[in-house]
Amino acid sequence: MKKHILLSGALLFLCGALAAEGLSENGGRQGKSLPLRRVTLFSSGVGFFEHEGDLSGTAAAPAEVPLAFEAGAVNDALKSLLVSDPVCTAPSLHYGAENSLIRTLRSLRVDLSGEPGLADILGSLRGEEIEIRAPEPLSGLIVFVEKRQGRYDAPQELTLGLLTGEGLRAVPLQSVVSFSFKNATIEAELRRGLASIAAAGSTDTRTLLLRLPGEGSRNVRLSYVIPTPVWKAAYRLDLSGETPRLQGWAIVDNDSDTDWQELTVSLVNGRPVSFVQNLYPPYRVARPVLPLAIAGTAEASVRGAALEEEEEERVFEAAADSTAYARQSAPRPLLSLKRADSAVPEAAPLETARGAAAGDQFAFTLPQKVTLERRTSAMFPLVEALVPAEKMLVLAGGRIGGAGQTTHPELCAEITNSSGMRLPAGPVTVYDGGTYAGDALLAFLSEGEKRLISWGEDAAVTASAANSSARFITAVTAAKGVMTLKRKLVYEKTYTVKNASPTSRALVIEHPITRGAALSEPAKYREKTADLYRFDAALKAAGTLTFTVKEEQPLSEQVVLARLGDEAFAAYAASAELPDKARAALEKAINLKQAAQKAAADETALEKERGRLAEEQDRVRKNLEAVGNTSPQGASYLARLAALDTDIDSLASRLVPAREAFRAAKQAYDDYLAALEW
Repeated sequence: MKKHILLSGALLFLCGALAAEGLSENGGRQGKSLPLRRVTLFSSGVGFFEHEGDLSGTAAAPAEVPLAFEAGAVNDALKSLLVSDPVCTAPSLHYGAENSLIRTLRSLRVDLSGEPGLADILGSLRGEEIEIRAPEPLSGLIVFVEKRQGRYDAPQELTLGLLTGEGLRAVPLQSVVSFSFKNATIEAELRRGLASIAAAGSTDTRTLLLRLPGEGSRNVRLSYVIPTPVWKAAYRLDLSGETPRLQGWAIVDNDSDTDWQELTVSLVNGRPVSFVQNLYPPYRVARPVLPLAIAGTAEASVRGAALEEEEEERVFEAAADSTAYARQSAPRPLLSLKRADSAVPEAAPLETARGAAAGDQFAFTLPQKVTLERRTSAMFPLVEALVPAEKMLVLAGGRIGGAGQTTHPELCAEITNSSGMRLPAGPVTVYDGGTYAGDALLAFLSEGEKRLISWGEDAAVTASAANSSARFITAVTAAKGVMTLKRKLVYEKTYTVKNASPTSRALVIEHPITRGAALSEPAKYREKTADLYRFDAALKAAGTLTFTVKEEQPLSEQVVLARLGDEAFAAYAASAELPDKARAALEKAINLKQAAQKAAADETALEKERGRLAEEQDRVRKNLEAVGNTSPQGASYLARLAALDTDIDSLASRLVPAREAFRAAKQAYDDYLAALEW
């Protein structure tokens, strides 16, 4: 058993020795790593890494730079790698494709995939000639490797079968001290497989080899973008002194397997587009299977026009190379929290980051070189400045739905970013009166911009609200038979704020904007956002404040008078909201309409009566035909026919003026509506 362990150790030693000789997975020598000089971390979750150093080589023996990345970062590295070499004109990057180690090991004569044991390796090489020491030298062809049961209860033993010049020999593998193959190809492939395993190292790491052919020694720079943890900002706001102070810190994480030694670190705040594309794994497309082109016509095809290719030179400008914004110097650090009765001396001012524009983004460059060990994090001063700040209570009116609901206004401060820097979003720890007051959240704050932050509620102040709405007619016009009603919809919300505290308060009321409505009361507001108005109010000590906000929304309605029903017409004419002139005009229109309706009714009655007489005349005529005109009854029917003719003629003479009267009344009504205007 001990000899078997020594043999396994020899295999491991061989693997390590091959790696020590500098053999990479692709058979080349491992090159010289370029020192990491600069790291720029972005708020989008990527980092820009810059390496710089001296390299030397020749065209025949190019300089080689190994770059190790976590597996999840290789796609980004392949997408973004940028090389600056004053000599090399044909750089190249070499790497094993995804799963290349397994594929390489399986392709070798000695398959080392799956961590095979000695018996597996020898068993796969049956027929090959081998020399062993067991412990005497012995050579022969490998015939088998099998398990054999020992005497009594002894465990099974692995036995190597060799065909020697003296015949077949069975050799216990435990007795084999060393072995070698007579076939040089097997020896070489064994070495290659072990070198591949050594070069691959961790299964989570991929090594790319950059080759730079070129004569002589020169300074080489390279850079790439890979995923990194998002850097975070955290602020402290001290409201204790006469002039409030804001201090910001940056939290940086080095979760890589590389120590950062004396690096320039920049932190960029912005929202660039960033995505991952699978460039690392080999990609194959499905191809159609076409029949043999033995006969037939060619298929028509259309080819697009050629596009001219342009080479774009992309240069990343580091934040430190841009024009720096002037930092406001701070005579003392922010959070000294010095109370009036305290004898604590003030500390020296912090040396914070330099702010600079980086295109449309903003970068902070730490003033000192940064050393940060792998898998560790650190926090560095980002900004410190005196900032104008106004303390106040802010009542969020949108949180009060209606009667019966109450809320407390929030403890707030309106700060102005006078630091000369674009401050990223982050939490704010607020100190007031020399002690902790609460936590707030700060959204992105550009230079010179004002922002309200809130860190708690004032339980001594209670607020409620009442909502109401009303609709009014503001104007009525008419033209060409169309009446236009202009209305005003008034939304009213009255806030009642009670202060149980013995001190007065500056209060800001936030009122949600009603879409489509305009503010009518109060006439002015402190400021307006996309969603709400802010109003200033003074809350007296132990007092109650009533504050009313009114908004007006204009509405317009058009009514075609000729289409109005009698009830709707009468309702408009009787409405007290309409002016007297409009009501009088509508009443006249109603009278004309009623006259036209009466004339129409008269005409209809005459028409109906004439129809009835015609039906009676037809009935009498049929009866006369049945009894004959010579009978006494027939004579009666003749007399009735004569009377009916007289009545029908009379109705016909009356229908003519009735129709004319209706036409005239209808025309008078229509003409009046068409000419109606006020």
